[in-house]
Amino acid sequence: MVGLKGMKLPRCQRSEESRRNWVAAGAFVVLLAICPFARTFAANAARTSNAENAAPFRVGETLNYRVEWSAFSNAATVQLSIPEQRNLYGWPTWHFRATTHTVGSVRSIFEIDDQFDSYSDRSTFESRQFEEHLSELGRAKEDVMHFAATGEDAKGPGPMVVVLPGTRDPLDMLYDLRAIDWDHTPEFRVPVYDGKNMYEIRARRDIANQPVTVAAGQFSTSRISIQLFQYERELDNLHFEVWLANDAAKTPVLMRADLPFGSVRVELISVTN
Repeated sequence: MVGLKGMKLPRCQRSEESRRNWVAAGAFVVLLAICPFARTFAANAARTSNAENAAPFRVGETLNYRVEWSAFSNAATVQLSIPEQRNLYGWPTWHFRATTHTVGSVRSIFEIDDQFDSYSDRSTFESRQFEEHLSELGRAKEDVMHFAATGEDAKGPGPMVVVLPGTRDPLDMLYDLRAIDWDHTPEFRVPVYDGKNMYEIRARRDIANQPVTVAAGQFSTSRISIQLFQYERELDNLHFEVWLANDAAKTPVLMRADLPFGSVRVELISVTN
């Protein structure tokens, strides 16, 4: 097997580390997961807008994407959907869902069929519950995380994950980016917990009107750059960009990530409302 930039990778590298690297790439490029690093502190920057009324998306929206990774033009598929709004243990929430499947030649290397579910506060976008339903290389894993902000009374069952106030999960974060008024927000900072580590996300709009062509069509977009920080130190080997359509829905039409094990490009192929 030939790896990135001509580097030969032996088959023995189908190890836990290699598997985690691919999962991180496919997932976080749609902000579903982040590459593993040491534990960290992230500053809080929760917004106070009424996200339920101002949200540009609605229940029933389904977005389908094609994932390109390194030399593989069709490495995986990703679907983002909003199945419902739900009262979750007293919290009014959005229910966001993402599914990802490797396809083609990549599937012969990494057989991955994953689903992620995020329950996010309808008013603040704080994550209330994050679920991982993973099937990777023939192994299944289920994990349900109930979040409780520091100083907040726990509402969910079982053990709680104590997080900073305003914390998002990776899937919730993508929808939050769509709800931001970028004309009046020079930079957006917020803590994100991926199920293992805490990060600080810093996002800003680099370009307000950039034409983008993807399989779903031609769009005028805003390009949003995303930086990851731990202990106030930027993780400079990770670079993320999201192109949001300049329309009422603020649809993510293109996402790109430069990662230690290759570049990942995710482009919109269809939308169902």
